[in-house]
Amino acid sequence: MASKYDGLNRETLEKMLADFAKNWLAHDGLWFQAVEKQYGIDKAIELDREAWEQFTVIEAKRIMALHRIEPGSGLEGLKKALDFRLYASLNEQSIENETENSFDFYMIDCRVQSARKRKKMTLFPCKSVGIVEYAGFARTIDPRIKTLCIGCPPDAQAGDKYYCGWRFSI
Repeated sequence: MASKYDGLNRETLEKMLADFAKNWLAHDGLWFQAVEKQYGIDKAIELDREAWEQFTVIEAKRIMALHRIEPGSGLEGLKKALDFRLYASLNEQSIENETENSFDFYMIDCRVQSARKRKKMTLFPCKSVGIVEYAGFARTIDPRIKTLCIGCPPDAQAGDKYYCGWRFSI
């Protein structure tokens, strides 16, 4: 059966993927701003955490299924899955300090935070949301994985060499 994507070249498909990710991120930001305007920043962050608690599991399970990442696949499975997250095509990320039992994951360039920095705005205080997001994503890949925040806004060092950093270990 023919697909609407048949005949599209790789460059077009990659641009479409980036557009899908940008559109998703724009919707996420607009949703957040609407809730913040109506209920304030604290309530918006609380509801954002609740949404991420569920979304991160859905995203991880879909990535695992599509890319044949087995449940319980440890840190190697997590490294592979992190490369296929929706915003991985928009943000610059790196893995450093790899050992047999851990690695550090850094968001070097975050589309949301770098835009705020360009506009001379304070960084969005996403740490509490990030803890839920990254820990939930990692646990879905392998429940043995522990997640520690190295730094994330509003932490003072966030935004210098990286926007957020996470240590995953077994």
